[in-house]
Amino acid sequence: MSLTVEFGLIPRYAHRRVAEIWAPRSKFDRWLRIEILAAEAWGELGVIPAQDLERIRKATYTLERIDEIEREVGHDVIAFTTAMSETLGVESRWVHLGLTSSDVLDTCLATQLVDSADLLLEELDRLYAAMQRRAVEHRDTLAIGRSHGIIAEPLTFGFKLAGYLAELQRDRQRLLTAREEVAVGQVSGPVGTHSSVDPRVEEYVCQKLGLKPDPAATQVIARDRHAAFMYAMAMTAATLERFATEVRHLMRSEVAEVREPFSEKQKGSSAMPHKRNPIITERICGLTRVIRGNLLVAMENTALWHERDISHSSAERIVFPDACELLGFLLTESTRLVDGMVVDEARMMANLNQGGGIVFSQRVLLALVERGMGRDEAYRVVQEAALRAWDDGDDFKRLLLADDRVSSRIPASDLETLFDPAWHVRHLDVTYRRVGIGKET
Repeated sequence: MSLTVEFGLIPRYAHRRVAEIWAPRSKFDRWLRIEILAAEAWGELGVIPAQDLERIRKATYTLERIDEIEREVGHDVIAFTTAMSETLGVESRWVHLGLTSSDVLDTCLATQLVDSADLLLEELDRLYAAMQRRAVEHRDTLAIGRSHGIIAEPLTFGFKLAGYLAELQRDRQRLLTAREEVAVGQVSGPVGTHSSVDPRVEEYVCQKLGLKPDPAATQVIARDRHAAFMYAMAMTAATLERFATEVRHLMRSEVAEVREPFSEKQKGSSAMPHKRNPIITERICGLTRVIRGNLLVAMENTALWHERDISHSSAERIVFPDACELLGFLLTESTRLVDGMVVDEARMMANLNQGGGIVFSQRVLLALVERGMGRDEAYRVVQEAALRAWDDGDDFKRLLLADDRVSSRIPASDLETLFDPAWHVRHLDVTYRRVGIGKET
């Protein structure tokens, strides 16, 4: 098996552009750049002669040669620097001058995480735009809110989507913060004391890579930064899972208010032709579990021995490429879901009116209290009618009109106004304004 071919996430669930960042060629190209930048810094300090530096700038490598050497030495950085040095002459003596392996590995990882974050933020912004468009579109689409899975009171479907917009805003900020925290490099030598490498070399390399020097690295960069990055990804995935779970519930045959996009030639079941299964949302929910599991690994990686061990290294080669690629895929899948989501407004209204309007029970309760009835008595009267309507298929409003305890206090014309769903969504502008969207968006 080739040691330079890293078997990452299966292509089915990988975001192509993110996957390219974690490909072996990309990794070794970054290593090469770090080594050349370190040589340039030594050159500016007068350590490496100009003619040698020019040759080092032209150094190359081949994946095949790295693979051959690593099979012998069992060390990937040594295999790389050896393969690189073999393309040079006597100036190869300056390669990796004063550096330790983690200087290359951790600084490279920082660039990969930063570049991945940029693509993830790009995909998150696409999802946000799609969600915002649908929230504006369905601002006034009446629907039923649910608590404990049971119908509760009216809202609008746009209001429901506005909640996910607010959550995506927080996810974006977490990713930005995590990107900043992880955008640090180190070129500080064994145990991080700069004993063998001038701090100015570190500053030069990091500046060229768009990073900041870690202010107090040991021989590795502390892994709290990486755990925070994984947490930001896991929380973003959790938002996608929450929305996917909502769609899955609303897509159930008994509810049927929303459904996933379903193409003309798509098939839902190998056995039952009538099926349109929630495969996109189930996929989102399943893959989110993987990222959440990777968070545990990232947390476990924070406690290393003394100034350095590599217990984190092997695990990170799996969890960070996989999590970044997965989240990119999940964001694109979620955008596809939101863009193509079919909303059945008539079904939403039908569900809202179940039982002849039992969802308006609180308004009737409050009206009875305002007209002098004790709260406990009012609750019993309204509950009795509501449960009969639900259990026996009766009409809630008709039962109230036929009850002297209600009709003696609330005239029929007043009772009718209590069943107006517009009352429940009259403050909708507040939420939309707080989230930062409006009708004109």
